Amino acid sequence: MDSTSDKRLKIAIAHDYLTQRGGAERVVLSMYRAFPEARIYTTLYSPEDTFPDFRGAEIVVSPLNRVSHFRKDHRTALPFLAPVASGMKIDADIVLTSSSGWAHGFKTSGTQVVYCHTPARWLYLTDDYLGNKGGLSVKQIALGLLTPALKRWDQKAARRAKNYIANSTVVQDRIRRVYGVEAPIVFPPHSLDISGDRESFPELDELSTEPYLLVVARLMKYKNVDQVMLAARQLDLPLLVVGDGPEKAELQRLEGERIRIVSGLSDGQLRAAYAGAGALIAASYEDFGITPLEAAAWGLPTLALRGGGYLDTVIEGKTGLFFESARADLIAKTVQRARDMEWNAELIQNHADKFSEARFHREIKEQIEKFTGFAAAT
Repeated sequence: MDSTSDKRLKIAIAHDYLTQRGGAERVVLSMYRAFPEARIYTTLYSPEDTFPDFRGAEIVVSPLNRVSHFRKDHRTALPFLAPVASGMKIDADIVLTSSSGWAHGFKTSGTQVVYCHTPARWLYLTDDYLGNKGGLSVKQIALGLLTPALKRWDQKAARRAKNYIANSTVVQDRIRRVYGVEAPIVFPPHSLDISGDRESFPELDELSTEPYLLVVARLMKYKNVDQVMLAARQLDLPLLVVGDGPEKAELQRLEGERIRIVSGLSDGQLRAAYAGAGALIAASYEDFGITPLEAAAWGLPTLALRGGGYLDTVIEGKTGLFFESARADLIAKTVQRARDMEWNAELIQNHADKFSEARFHREIKEQIEKFTGFAAAT
């Protein structure tokens, strides 16, 4: 706290839901390491489906958490999340909120600072959220009916929160367009410690006779994992896909002896997956996309879709290459180009160091002080 205050500031952390293992959840863990005394508030918490590190935190959940089906698939809770988020009340001087659509609607007695991964995809990027497959699904119909009310709720929540930090250039632009707010950028950290233990697993043993292509992504339609798998087939190259999600069953049809999908890896297993890879392929339009930095920490180049957050994290020709569209043929051509190049692993690792957790903690605390007037020390 600042030198003029005679009491210790009470800081809390908020997040939409802790039901999966993704980049946003890693960011929340980093926030928790910055403020280890903070309680974490969230609508849903499934310990077995998110990172085990959260088990050491004091986590406050909403009444929705009593419904196991919602913990397994938070999308099915969509009609209830707005009123439930509005009912979450946090007693703290400062609430550091990690949000992509719900947690910025939590109410607090203090000042809220929103670290925005993106304004709600289901409201402003609907096709990405639903995976536009053509035709009308139950989710599309439900979302179409709910959208006008949810947009009103979302805009009201954003006006009340008002203090925004963007996680990338593209999200900064989106916040400006959707909420009319000028948000400073603080890039997320890569927080997978390369010095930690590595744990093998059967699929890795099957592929590791040569450097393989690697995808680390939630298995959702807009991630374009199918196109990467088709490109690997075209080139007859080994590919390891690390992830889980609603598209898993469909993607498993593209598996083979040299193309494998694995889910629920521990950090030790994920380290082993990165350590044995030749390159990471990132084929989706991401708000930030933390996996190129995880790969860079291992000295691996990233082959990425040109757009979104990858423009902030991939330096063409030095730490990776871009393809213009997420099509199997273009991905395959980019893989061939990458295989003909000599990559400087030390340069790539130095690039990753610019996105360290220590830098993230410092910049987050600086922004909290700018918004609140108090130094956010614990």
